[in-house]
Amino acid sequence: MPPPTVPNPTVPIMNLNELPQNAGVLICGHGSRAKLAAEEFSSLPQGLQQRYPSLNIAYGFLEYSSPNIHMALDELLAKGVNKIYAVPGMLFSATHARNDIPSVLTTYQEKHPGLTIEYGRELGLHDEMIKAFQARILDALGLKDSVQDEMPEPGSLYDTMLIVVGRGTSVTAANAEAAKLTRTVCENLGFGWSETVYSGVTFPSVGRGIEMACKLGFKKIVIAPYFLFGGRLIERIKGYVNKVAEEHPDITFMTADYLRDQEHVINTFIERIGETISEPEPTLSLMEDFQARLARGEVDVHHHHAEFQPHEHEHEHDKAHEHGHSHEPDNRHDHNSDAKHPHAHDHEPADKHEHKTDHNHAKGHSHGHSHAPYRHIAHTHGPRTMINENICCCFMSQFPQYIIDEEMKVKPVRPGTPSCKRPGG
Repeated sequence: MPPPTVPNPTVPIMNLNELPQNAGVLICGHGSRAKLAAEEFSSLPQGLQQRYPSLNIAYGFLEYSSPNIHMALDELLAKGVNKIYAVPGMLFSATHARNDIPSVLTTYQEKHPGLTIEYGRELGLHDEMIKAFQARILDALGLKDSVQDEMPEPGSLYDTMLIVVGRGTSVTAANAEAAKLTRTVCENLGFGWSETVYSGVTFPSVGRGIEMACKLGFKKIVIAPYFLFGGRLIERIKGYVNKVAEEHPDITFMTADYLRDQEHVINTFIERIGETISEPEPTLSLMEDFQARLARGEVDVHHHHAEFQPHEHEHEHDKAHEHGHSHEPDNRHDHNSDAKHPHAHDHEPADKHEHKTDHNHAKGHSHGHSHAPYRHIAHTHGPRTMINENICCCFMSQFPQYIIDEEMKVKPVRPGTPSCKRPGG
């Protein structure tokens, strides 16, 4: 049965129903503590399956959520698939997409002779993703969602400011992509001014960025989170907006919805899958590039949760689904076991110390991951502004104690916030 027609497609969409039965597609996500985010992520493969009913497709997460990537790969193998096209379900190419996911895929492939895994690109600033984002912004403004045909008249939004909220990462290029998106959408729709803020480890932070934007004199401000799905970060962003709105009753704030499984987003996934199948990189595929960087000792892999030995029982899988995460207590970040992961951290002894520090601080939090060091961790308008607001303990471990002390002097500790002492502090 041919796939349903897509209204006004702007990208060449291949017929994935024509893939042989021994081929399959894997969508790789990060995972979230929020059950809602994992449930919404599952709408992506469901949307692809609706268009291509005969496609072998699975999805998995790096951490927090179930199924993890290992489980998803097992699922495809059980269907007789030995050729897998994996794509990261991530907006930009940062550490997760460049290192962590291909690390999991490489380890799994090495343990299964005869299996071939090709790895594709992140969603990036594809035209379809830009259209998806603009549609959400127009919805927030109460304008007709017809980005292609009815853009706002020039001048109609000159009195309105756009604030784009990116995820934020220690990878400068990924942060720059978010800023590029802001400029693109600002000019396409014709806003009077725009700024980019970040919910993660870079500057300016969401709260500080919105506070500074209020000083520019605009009486209408659109806050647009560039996120695929909901979760704790979206709720935190809404909290910042509500707080600033109470302090500035003369300004009208409009918050756009996140992207979800819009038609434009599904189109982008199909494009990325198609590229992975038919348009490999001129020199190295992304998987080969990762393996080459790994061999040169240039890769620092932080996520190992899906790289466990295949000893799980069915009831454990079911329990993981029920609780929204996977159960792998014996395999989380065992950096001393070459058998568990023969590649990561062998080349960078200094980073082992960093992980040891993170783990000491993380005891009791049970979130089992770490983040790359960020050299602007103490930036005046950056992550330090989120101290006492449940900032990830991996970032907390990077703050000098004097920064923590300074921030604790200027704002109270919120109820339920973990201790803000550094390891050994």
